[in-house]
Amino acid sequence: MTHPGRARTALKRGALLVAANWQVVAIQSVADTTFKLLAVVPILGGALLATLLLDRDVGEILAGNLRDTLFRVAATLAAHPFALASYLVGFLTVVAGGVVLMFLVKGGTVSVLARADRVAGAIERPPLRMATFRRGMQFSIERFTRGASYLFRRYLGLGLLLTGVYTVTAALCLLLAWGLYRLAAGDRPVLVGSVAALAFALFFVMTTIVNVLYLLAQIAVAVRDCGVTRAIAEVPRFIRGVTWKVMRVFLVTVLLLILATLLSLVAAWGFYLVAYVPLAGIIVLPLQLGAWMLRSLLFQYLGLTALGAYLSLYRSFAGDRYAEGPSPAAL
Repeated sequence: MTHPGRARTALKRGALLVAANWQVVAIQSVADTTFKLLAVVPILGGALLATLLLDRDVGEILAGNLRDTLFRVAATLAAHPFALASYLVGFLTVVAGGVVLMFLVKGGTVSVLARADRVAGAIERPPLRMATFRRGMQFSIERFTRGASYLFRRYLGLGLLLTGVYTVTAALCLLLAWGLYRLAAGDRPVLVGSVAALAFALFFVMTTIVNVLYLLAQIAVAVRDCGVTRAIAEVPRFIRGVTWKVMRVFLVTVLLLILATLLSLVAAWGFYLVAYVPLAGIIVLPLQLGAWMLRSLLFQYLGLTALGAYLSLYRSFAGDRYAEGPSPAAL
């Protein structure tokens, strides 16, 4: 059994394990895209409902960005309580279905990577040999679906807990923003914008930390084959045992995601400018679609690389407890 001694080694191991099981990247990307499309459908449905209620043009309702459209639809439906209630029930049903799909897929992904981490050997040590790389190739439809079904109920419980934490976090950020605004006792636009930016930044930081803790709990559930309560109790012990390594993996992952986001924004802006050239829009459209797909795959790869790194660090931390035997999800 190898023990990654540094965060860089753990990240390298995670990147190689994900590359060896590239199918999980594609599956995660498809699931994430499906979830986003499911979330967009109710917004478009609300816009159509608003046009029927107010006899307005669809283009007028959909004018502006996605946030403006959502607020415009909400304001229109607020004047019709029954229509609003029906719309909210449909919206929550669709979103809940997408979230459940994400939990199901994540169970299969974690089980495949946990199995690969267990049997791959020292794949991170140079030179990289094809035989070692092949040992890390543990993806199969049977293993993925078995892991997804085996972990689904516990991952669903973790997801419900995560939703509750998100709700509490959002409420605390809003209360803090409201308190700061009242404390300043002003109605200047600059002050309102500053308070809103502070609340959003605080919510982003807190949810990012919560997401990391949630990911570590998922790893503990899959590796130790334990319940949600035991996994949550395992996370603080793991973080205390390898605090700096976890922090380094986290910081490197965040920096890579920020860099990837900036590059994607630059590419999108370049395509936007080229689209103004006559006849170039016909060529730009498939390029934009390809860039969007590549961006989705890249972000999923970076996220799963962090997952693989945390798996390696957890294996190093758990030691003999890890060797008690793989969970059925990782077989």
